[in-house]
Amino acid sequence: MTQPRLGFIGIGLMGDPMTRRLLQAGFAVTVWNRTPAKAEPLQEAGATLASSIAELVQRVDVVMLCLANTAVVEDVVFGEGGVAAHGRAGQRLIDLSSSDPEATRVFAEKLEEECGMRWVDAPVSGGVAGAEAGSLAVMCGGAEADVEAVRPLLTPLSARVTHMGPVGAGQVTKVCNQMIVGCQAAVIAEMVALAEASGVEASRLTEALAGGFADSKPFQILTPRMAASEYADPAWHLRTLLKDLDMAMAQSQRAGSATPMSGLAAQLMRAHVNHGNAEHDPATLVEAYRRKEA
Repeated sequence: MTQPRLGFIGIGLMGDPMTRRLLQAGFAVTVWNRTPAKAEPLQEAGATLASSIAELVQRVDVVMLCLANTAVVEDVVFGEGGVAAHGRAGQRLIDLSSSDPEATRVFAEKLEEECGMRWVDAPVSGGVAGAEAGSLAVMCGGAEADVEAVRPLLTPLSARVTHMGPVGAGQVTKVCNQMIVGCQAAVIAEMVALAEASGVEASRLTEALAGGFADSKPFQILTPRMAASEYADPAWHLRTLLKDLDMAMAQSQRAGSATPMSGLAAQLMRAHVNHGNAEHDPATLVEAYRRKEA
């Protein structure tokens, strides 16, 4: 059976390794990025570079997106010369971005009305390391037939693909994931600062708590970086985590569900972002709690 031709839009921290995994799995992949220079290294790995979204959509059967936020998704899909202007019935769009659940539902309906393309929201968790290893957790929203059709395309990227419900359900699930991650990041910063202020060597916390109830991926990643004040080359950015917590707040209002802890974590991060830390590692949150030398 002929493999579908794939298009990948959004060659960033996550998009680059995911595209490489798809190429290694034998898929023909055409890529497009707003900054072409970021996509050019993928040519050596076997990808075809498109000069426009129109060219990409015309060449492929499935369009995959991995973009910064909901507004960028909307622009790429529905903006001038976007996916919707060139899509056709029989094609599918897989949105791997973390996007607003309600907007995702609206986008899916609009895309099918305008060009007949079907939408699967498939946000991921696992970070750059997971993208490189093909061990991401993928949470999907969409019709069952659409999710099953794209499942083989997600296999090279993931350790697990879970169908959570109709379009938008994957994004709700990612919001839930980020609520846990965001609240953990905030309390880990408090914890490291408290240990230091109490005379405990914070660099040993990861070893001491390994395997216990407090152990987690955020704990394993953030605690050593906070303890060592190592913030260079962040694998993720504070602005991204704040964006996801803000989506959680918006979704909680729609659903009428209280989310006070996530709201507090968002406000703490917003204050840190407003001090010039938007592009910095979430590990820098610990600096908000450290005692400043006189």
